[in-house]
Amino acid sequence: MEQDRIEPAVQRIEAALARIAAAADAVPASAPVQTGPAPADEALRETVVATLAELDQLIERLEG
Repeated sequence: MEQDRIEPAVQRIEAALARIAAAADAVPASAPVQTGPAPADEALRETVVATLAELDQLIERLEG
């Protein structure tokens, strides 16, 4: 009786593994890994740094 349930479960697991393997094979190769920040990231970083500097100056003026 137990064997009657185990065999279909094993078959479902094997089918699922086959689908996972097929899906993994279908994934395109990833792009080369980029070293360093992307230009857009660097531009955003510069904008944030400049904005924080402006905020610091405004706070100093308000406190001074």
